[in-house]
Amino acid sequence: MIPDDKKEEVRDAADIVDVVSDYVKLKRTGSGFAGLCPFHNEKTPSFHVTPGMSIYKCFGCGAGGDVFNFVMEMEGIGFTESIRTLAERYNIILPAENKPEYDPSHTDKEGIYHALRFAGIYFHRTLMEHEEAKTARDYLAKRGYTKETIRKFGLGYTLKSGDSLKGMAEKEALKEEYLHKAGLLKSDANGVRSYDTFRGRLMFPIFNPSKKVIAYGGRILKDSKKAPKYINSPQTEVYNKSEVLYGIHAAKNEIRKEKEAILVEGYTDVITMHQAGVRNVIATSGTALTSLQMRILSRYADTLLMIYDSDSAGQAAMTRGIDIALTEGLGIRLLQLPEGDDPDSFVKQFGKEGFLGYKKENSRDFLSFLIQGADQAGEWDDPVTKPKVVGRLLESIACIPDVMSRETFVQKLAKESKIGDRKLFERLDITMTKKKESDKRAKERAGRFESQHNQSEEAGTFNGKQQNQKARREPVAKKKMPPHEKEIVRLLLVHQENMVKYIGSLINEEQFENELLRNFFKDIMQRFESGQKINVETYAAMEHPYPELLGEIVMERFSLSERGNEKRDKALGQDSDPYRTARGAIKLLQLHFLDNLVTKYSEEYEQAEGDDKIRLNKLIQKISLNRSKISVLTPNKAYPEAEAEIIKRKKELESKQQGLE
Repeated sequence: MIPDDKKEEVRDAADIVDVVSDYVKLKRTGSGFAGLCPFHNEKTPSFHVTPGMSIYKCFGCGAGGDVFNFVMEMEGIGFTESIRTLAERYNIILPAENKPEYDPSHTDKEGIYHALRFAGIYFHRTLMEHEEAKTARDYLAKRGYTKETIRKFGLGYTLKSGDSLKGMAEKEALKEEYLHKAGLLKSDANGVRSYDTFRGRLMFPIFNPSKKVIAYGGRILKDSKKAPKYINSPQTEVYNKSEVLYGIHAAKNEIRKEKEAILVEGYTDVITMHQAGVRNVIATSGTALTSLQMRILSRYADTLLMIYDSDSAGQAAMTRGIDIALTEGLGIRLLQLPEGDDPDSFVKQFGKEGFLGYKKENSRDFLSFLIQGADQAGEWDDPVTKPKVVGRLLESIACIPDVMSRETFVQKLAKESKIGDRKLFERLDITMTKKKESDKRAKERAGRFESQHNQSEEAGTFNGKQQNQKARREPVAKKKMPPHEKEIVRLLLVHQENMVKYIGSLINEEQFENELLRNFFKDIMQRFESGQKINVETYAAMEHPYPELLGEIVMERFSLSERGNEKRDKALGQDSDPYRTARGAIKLLQLHFLDNLVTKYSEEYEQAEGDDKIRLNKLIQKISLNRSKISVLTPNKAYPEAEAEIIKRKKELESKQQGLE
């Protein structure tokens, strides 16, 4: 167990804006921040973070909570593991656990993360200490990597024996099941014997943005016709290669600072450039670009500079990735290095300043780069091929979501091609219409596919990973909360003691329909009776479900303009007369409560006999009469004024009289 004081220390240290920014590109909006929700697909930001209360809330899908909830949802881990993850990030030392991470009560993801971390420590120690790893150490020294760089990127080595990791895990009582699920062990054809997936290879850990190891890439050090140069971890519960960018854990802050990400091809390109001082660099780990990767990158960067090897395969990969990156709203620049160079060799030869100078002189926007490529291929001035090239360029421009950016590139294309911009805009409209139809068909296909999987889930054939992905799409599938019940709890939290006295004298928790809000109200009343604090900050620091409920209760989708309030003599707000608001909410609460009672007793009446039937009939009539009395009265007449209101009015009258005298 983690002591409460340590939990609070982690909570205080973990800046929710900083943590959420690892996954969401946030922009300041008033006193908070907003961005595109990471839990469901959207184009208009509905995800809000309020640093003052240390909570987040999505008004699109309903997800909400505190910094621990966010890490739990994003990483698919439990509460304790989320605390440990944040503690590690903010250098807070927690007591050792009484139970090992592989305990059956822990989730699969926690076990997998633990297995990957265990392997990383073992691989790194093997690299630095084992005699067999001397070849790997010599290789890294030859590349010029320092011990600091090797440690920062967690490089390691795995022995050739085939059971070194397995044997060490057995000594530490680490469950073999999690090593298999992490892709670190394989089984033979008969499923009898297990052996290490990586053998005799230099190991490159792959980290997620929050610096947790999620996979490995292994490089063989001696060329072999029998073995591939690189092998990578398989897809697992924590690793989906289509959404992973190598080096993002080390580059994200520099990318935010520069507002630009540099995309290269391989692990060593990233490491070499980082060591040279160019630190806003990431790689696709040899895979083709995906929309998921670009969506993640757009959280940190405005612009993407794409660099690939100067061979033909690299150029083709660059061209394929342009449309994907443009679709995600990234500004694209491209850079071709001199023949025979890759980022690793170029930076080693010319250093940081040499690279930055070359980049400044030679990087091109995507349109200029593609036109230059067509010109070099003899297709730009050829009247037969030029229309095809222009059509292809318009297809890329059609991917740009921003209207002004599209128009700018069309005008640039008109100038370069000497084709009238009117004709190009007409052709662009046709291209965009076709693209929308194609996207619509793709969306419909995806919908049918999802529907089939939903049916499989109902039939019990959904696997664990798919279940988790569905949970991520619908993170807070809970019963709708009545607005008047939320309003009552909000008033108690915001106006505290006097409001608690007033509302508590008129209603009780039994009148709440929503169980979560009923328990929240009950807890507030109990805290008030025992003299404890009642405010937003108190509940934001408490454990589930209070932080999530705060997002639902306190944060509003639309609020009054701060600039508008500045122009007025006084600020407007929903609590300009909080007791009047309270009376309105109380009236609705009691009317709904009485309606539910009538429904309940009416159902019992249908089944009752004799004296019970007479008793229930009288009860229904009494409740209905009471409801009629409340419904015809305005809230201000139905309920008495609060003592605080009377005192305030009395003081205002005395002040007015003194002014007249």
